[in-house]
Amino acid sequence: MIEILKAIFLGIVEGVTEWLPVSSTGHMLLVDQFLKLNKSNEFKEMFFIVIQLGAILAVVAIFWRKMLPFQWQDKTKPVIKTDVISLWLKVALACIPGAVVTLLFDDFIDKRLHTPAVIAAALIFYGIAFIVIEYWNKKRTPAVNSLADITYRTALLIGLFQVLSIIPGTSRSGATIIGALLIGVSRMAAAEFTFFMAVPVMFGLSAIKIIEFGFSFSNGELLVLAVGMVVAFAVSLLVIRFLMNFIKKHDFKVFGWYRIALGAAVLVYFAIKGF
Repeated sequence: MIEILKAIFLGIVEGVTEWLPVSSTGHMLLVDQFLKLNKSNEFKEMFFIVIQLGAILAVVAIFWRKMLPFQWQDKTKPVIKTDVISLWLKVALACIPGAVVTLLFDDFIDKRLHTPAVIAAALIFYGIAFIVIEYWNKKRTPAVNSLADITYRTALLIGLFQVLSIIPGTSRSGATIIGALLIGVSRMAAAEFTFFMAVPVMFGLSAIKIIEFGFSFSNGELLVLAVGMVVAFAVSLLVIRFLMNFIKKHDFKVFGWYRIALGAAVLVYFAIKGF
């Protein structure tokens, strides 16, 4: 029961932080410093990735009409939506840089960079980046205001920025949004493109981690994973809607200040405790 309660809490943390540009993996690893799952390191390494699949399914549930490349007319005749197919091709292109880097360096990142010091440094650095970019953007007019305006070149540039998210504490959504803002994409279009990119990325990463772990789950492990995913899904439904409403009226500076404050607190705590 204690492990289930931990999985519920971790699911809440994942659901809240996956879509806000504050690094869900960083938060999960930090929480594990204080609220450790009583499972093997191999299981936890897999759990921290696959639990994110629950959050990704929330995106599919909310945006499925925009994501489906076809629709039915008169309930019998499917019609291909070429604009959606084009969008998915752009998403696929944007995912290539991150996929290559992950396959090449994932083991190194897992073993060497999943530390409180690295997470804190990334939180602070990209927190400052958000604040600086938002102040800079006050004098600029976005060149890309909707998903339809995103070109293949823009998609590839956003994908190159997403490579930065392999560093724990960076945030996949944060790196993607920062890159999009820098090249003139509006906040709303940047957030929506981030949602689309997350679907293939997390399905791919989850498949890799499950294959690496093997399919020999104990009943307890399977229950903990399922509970974490279900909670992350439910919380993400609320957080995604909150974020889309929030950025209609506000910028991302508040998340930048949050990242800096959290990163500083982590550095102080672990400096006292000893890294």
